[in-house]
Amino acid sequence: MTNPSASALSASALSRMPDPSEFVPELKDVSAALFRATGNRSVPRTTTSLVHLRAGQIVGNTYLTVLNTGFLRKAGESEERITAVSSWQDAPYFTGAERAALALVEATLQPAPHGRERVTDALYAEVAEHYDEKALATLTIAIGQINFFIALAVIGKPRPVDSLADQQWD
Repeated sequence: MTNPSASALSASALSRMPDPSEFVPELKDVSAALFRATGNRSVPRTTTSLVHLRAGQIVGNTYLTVLNTGFLRKAGESEERITAVSSWQDAPYFTGAERAALALVEATLQPAPHGRERVTDALYAEVAEHYDEKALATLTIAIGQINFFIALAVIGKPRPVDSLADQQWD
């Protein structure tokens, strides 16, 4: 038995809903604005994609993990780095700044232990050691950006694609 290619899987997978921007055209404006806001070069695009990949892994969403893996591959990232995002804490492939960003997205998306903050002062201070005020604001927006897309991805279940140019919605 052979393994189907990713493109064969993408072609056969059906979205749960049609493209929401057909019904709410402002969605394209919101999406474009978020990409502009996070593309201000204060945080490397690779770091943003690593954060978005980790978010997709945390929520268990194939669409987000395939899409952000595709972005990282197109940016020339190694398979070792891409694969190790799920176990970044003990992987030797990430910079201190990337580790801080990955810790921040995990703290934001995962439930905090009872009675504790998700993002502690210590974690915030660690992230602030690596990012200036503009970059920290941008990283925060990037985490908000992926949270916005998580809702669309887990509810709408778009077809997994490795490029935004590919057909995602049925």
